[in-house]
Amino acid sequence: MRLLRSLVLGLAFPATLASQTIPGPEYAARRDSLAARIDSGVVVAFGGRAPVGPDRFLQLPAFRYLTGFLEPDAAFVMVVRPGGSRATLFTSERDPRRALYDGFPPDSAAVARQTGIAARRIGALPAHLDSLAGTGLPFYTLRDFANADAAQTDSLTRGASFMHRFADRHPGLTIRDAHPTLDSLRTRKSPAEQAMLRRAIDLTVEALREVMRMLRPGMWEYEVEAMFQSAFRRGGGDGPAFVSIIGSGPNSTQYHYNANDRRIGKGEVVVMDVGAGYGGYAADVTRTLPANGRFSAEQRAIYRIVREAQAAAEKVARPGAPFEAWREAAREAVARGVARLGLTESVDATFDPPWAEQCQTNPVACTQAFLYMAHGLGHGIGLEVHDRPHPWYGAGTFQAGDVFTIEPGIYVSRKLLEILPDTPKNRAMIAKVRPAVERYHDIGVRIEDDYLITDRGIDWLSRAPREMAEIEAEMARPRDAASR
Repeated sequence: MRLLRSLVLGLAFPATLASQTIPGPEYAARRDSLAARIDSGVVVAFGGRAPVGPDRFLQLPAFRYLTGFLEPDAAFVMVVRPGGSRATLFTSERDPRRALYDGFPPDSAAVARQTGIAARRIGALPAHLDSLAGTGLPFYTLRDFANADAAQTDSLTRGASFMHRFADRHPGLTIRDAHPTLDSLRTRKSPAEQAMLRRAIDLTVEALREVMRMLRPGMWEYEVEAMFQSAFRRGGGDGPAFVSIIGSGPNSTQYHYNANDRRIGKGEVVVMDVGAGYGGYAADVTRTLPANGRFSAEQRAIYRIVREAQAAAEKVARPGAPFEAWREAAREAVARGVARLGLTESVDATFDPPWAEQCQTNPVACTQAFLYMAHGLGHGIGLEVHDRPHPWYGAGTFQAGDVFTIEPGIYVSRKLLEILPDTPKNRAMIAKVRPAVERYHDIGVRIEDDYLITDRGIDWLSRAPREMAEIEAEMARPRDAASR
């Protein structure tokens, strides 16, 4: 009870800002831009399903981007011909008794007023598309996966199943994937989208400051997770934009650990990878804290390298800067740092990794330094926490309007040596680096921040304490200092 009272009373939050939304004309402009890029055709998109169970409904990113419609089980059809386009929303019906539990959905007239799109009931969708199949127009689909990370495995969602059956009924019909075109529109964030992201990021930064003042050894990881969930909602946000990662001790070395069920021990670091959602837009910020309130010498050594890598990447990120140079700047800083600590045999030393087949296309994956940071350097954020742009792989350049993360990390664990194939090269490496691995064992450090590319350069958005002295000072403040 004492902890609960501390959470409720001690974590005072700034007054919630007025609710921000994407204006209706911007949704219309998005649809017009998509129509202009396909010239002629039929765009078909499916929204999210009503959740089975107690989960809150969240609209799918692509569907929300085009319509702003937040009711479940809907579909969107836009017929594009030279000279104009016509869009229709197909909305679900709800059993009257079920509506007593779930609420009454808006009728077609209300939907049209809210979205600027004509509306019909979902039962009319199959016949409507069948009538369009004989026009000779190609069909463009937007599949209903929840995030782009799941795109390649989407085969059983409602939209994919529906379109498979539709194609079987109309042999010879041309069906194309509209996601690459829509993704190109979603990459650069509009001023309205930037405002939504800034609000989500501000909520996250405020919550991080609060947790810094509360964290102590002996707390459970799930208690820390609960603090973030509470702060995000009290601040007017949607809640967590993704499952929070609260990894202490050995869990700090697992990139996407999220069981959050371990007790935090003395002298450990705690990786907190969290982000508030606001209006569907996702923040993503990571801080690594010393549970005791002060970093040990070994923790400082690892943290310093990670921060150097982040600063190196920040210096490269500018309009027109290539993704490759950005990634390489951080990789070089990590390689120099882990070699300095004796975690590798040299800056450019290689080894025989268990993922040897990847080295053909990505030689970096065979460097010893890669063993300590095998994830990408950052990603776009927006309606998805892994949104466009995708600078962590491939070619490309930063452009004004990109909102993205920079998140280098170093993770040291004995398990890194245990997973290596038994080869002469690896045996020699292990013999050389084992003392350093033992010294820094179970120290994982990740620092992640959110940025906006502007015409002038780069804008650091997530201004939570990140230098070691700043973190230690914040953790030393009184627990009730949030209101000061």
